[in-house]
Amino acid sequence: MNTPVDSAPDVAIVLPARPENVAIVRHILAAMGAALGMDAEAQAQLRLAASEACTNVVVHAYRSVAEGLLEVDAASDGSLLHVTVRDRGRGLRPRPDSPGLGLGLPLIAALTRSMEVGSPQDDSDGNEVRMAFLLTSPAVRDHA
Repeated sequence: MNTPVDSAPDVAIVLPARPENVAIVRHILAAMGAALGMDAEAQAQLRLAASEACTNVVVHAYRSVAEGLLEVDAASDGSLLHVTVRDRGRGLRPRPDSPGLGLGLPLIAALTRSMEVGSPQDDSDGNEVRMAFLLTSPAVRDHA
């Protein structure tokens, strides 16, 4: 997915991968979506998908180390908001003792216009979840 985030993002967030920081990311992205004209439903979908992706970093990426980083980049191309959630740890791996139900990625896919999971584009260790969200709903766009 070639997105504006591939160059300089509009917003770049780097926080310790702690549960309390998921809410911070969620609020920043929702405010960005609102500023870009997202309706309430689209903002709710953005908040939920971002929360799921960030929670995956907190729960899965840094099991063997004390703490790692949660990195989030976001940029708009006018019609889409592109969000990348990245870790520099072990990424998403099967885990028999996982506290979740394994529904996070399918949920993210259902909430986004598009989603990709892969290695960071700078070839470093870790994992990226790249998501795109419509800035306006199809019904609003069709009536404009």
